[in-house]
Amino acid sequence: MARVDPVVLALTFGAIFVVELPDKTFLATLVLSTRYRPLFVWIGVGLAFAVQTAVAVTLGKAASFLPEDLVRGLAMLLFLAGALILFREGRSHHQSSGEEFVEKAGDPHGARVILSSFLVLFAAEWGDLSQLLTVTLVAKYDAPATVFVGALAALLTVSGLAVVAGRALMRVVPLHALHYVGAGVCLLLAGLTAYELWG
Repeated sequence: MARVDPVVLALTFGAIFVVELPDKTFLATLVLSTRYRPLFVWIGVGLAFAVQTAVAVTLGKAASFLPEDLVRGLAMLLFLAGALILFREGRSHHQSSGEEFVEKAGDPHGARVILSSFLVLFAAEWGDLSQLLTVTLVAKYDAPATVFVGALAALLTVSGLAVVAGRALMRVVPLHALHYVGAGVCLLLAGLTAYELWG
């Protein structure tokens, strides 16, 4: 059984949590939970995140077989790209309501809500920054089990917040501030990776 590295676990959880909080998937989950039973929404969203995280971890593990310096260089570039994306979104105060992902959410009953929530988030999350960061963290640290647990825990926590207290949180913390915090985390990770590459 793979050993869980607590440092990589904490780093993964923190990075994914901060990057996912201002994301469209948070907003889509919030909108879904205002329309349908929140527990069913959270279950559907959680299942989508589990599949997406498993795919990202698998891709990251495949990338870890590349030369170490190449992996570090690509990781640094992805972290920098993530910082740039989040900074630009913060500057433009880009505030998607999440409605564009929820329009086809389907019938509001039990298993259908779970399936609809799964499909909405599964579609919205492909190629998302948190998924790319998960790939990068697995390739960088070669700890797929640890990164899977940390990333999925962060995604489930963020979606839980969206379901339980999303609207209240958005009134207290401006979305653009969350983008800037996420950009700062990505810059920090890029700096650490650059130090490992050239330090």
